[in-house]
Amino acid sequence: MTTYILRRIFLSIPVLIGILFATFALARLIPSDPCRAMLGEKATDEVCDQFLKRHGLDKPIPVQFVVYMGEILKGDFGRSFRFSLPVTEILMQRLPITVELSFAALSISILVGIPLGIISAVRHNSWVDVVTMMWANIGVSMPVFWLGLMLAYFFSLSLKDTVFQLPPSGRLSPGLIPEPFFEVWNLQLTEGTFRYILADFIARMNILNSILAGNWEVFKDAVKHMILPAVALSTIPMALIARMARSAMLEVLGQDYIRTARAKGLRQRAVIMKHAFRNALLPLVTIIGLSLGGLLGGAVLTETVFNLSGMGRILYEAITARDYGIVQAFTVVIAIIFVAVNLLVDISYAYLDPRIRLS
Repeated sequence: MTTYILRRIFLSIPVLIGILFATFALARLIPSDPCRAMLGEKATDEVCDQFLKRHGLDKPIPVQFVVYMGEILKGDFGRSFRFSLPVTEILMQRLPITVELSFAALSISILVGIPLGIISAVRHNSWVDVVTMMWANIGVSMPVFWLGLMLAYFFSLSLKDTVFQLPPSGRLSPGLIPEPFFEVWNLQLTEGTFRYILADFIARMNILNSILAGNWEVFKDAVKHMILPAVALSTIPMALIARMARSAMLEVLGQDYIRTARAKGLRQRAVIMKHAFRNALLPLVTIIGLSLGGLLGGAVLTETVFNLSGMGRILYEAITARDYGIVQAFTVVIAIIFVAVNLLVDISYAYLDPRIRLS
């Protein structure tokens, strides 16, 4: 197993380099001038020449890429043209919000999508199956930005002054300032060390930080603010997971060993959960892994609609301003997450299916 994992990691390195080079080159081949995108159309040629030279953009793309790769190996993603800040610092400020939103949406997708898919397969061709698949088709085709606006209107205005009212935007109510959990625990962390960076990253995720800090007022408020954006973002993966769960369960329920289990007199619940569901997990694990990467990359519209200052929103602004550093750094992070998730999916295959482990 160790050799298999190491081989997968080794084979992932060319993939990451290829993704990074494609993004690096395409960003610079777009017919637009980052100087005038930043300084305005009235910027003179002399000013733009100085701008390009100062940021190393006057060199050929392969040379720029080699220099950039050398900086990445040292942990430096460069500086943002727009904010004049290290890109790493911007990532540490914005990425936790996107990660928190994506995992919240994925949790809703799994907790709702899998049971609906199982019920739909068990009651095949019933009204439950028809309604579930109709809902799944609507969920796949529904624009996230439209659904976000409708949810905000309904739960913030139509249900105003009721127990079902939810905040339309933001992460916390005004006046609530979450205290980092490592300060509550009185941890002595040196700024700039890996432990401090990891602790600060976790502390910027309000829900997880409030649980670790035991601040339940902040926890309830953070959850209330997260419900609408997480539900809006979860609709597409939820529908995909429900459809995949239904298809996988229908295939498994038709196998001989399921009929044998039923003939032995096992209860329906034992047949479904112990025998059928576990063998239907392989395609489900695949679609869940792909959904996580898609959620991280597709949070742009959701964060914009609900005024969340995560990576999705700043990525949109960076593309508009031709801020290459932020675009490239976000691409690297998403690519690494995709590779890591795919590695975990492959490892889970070996755990779920002994035939893969033995081969």
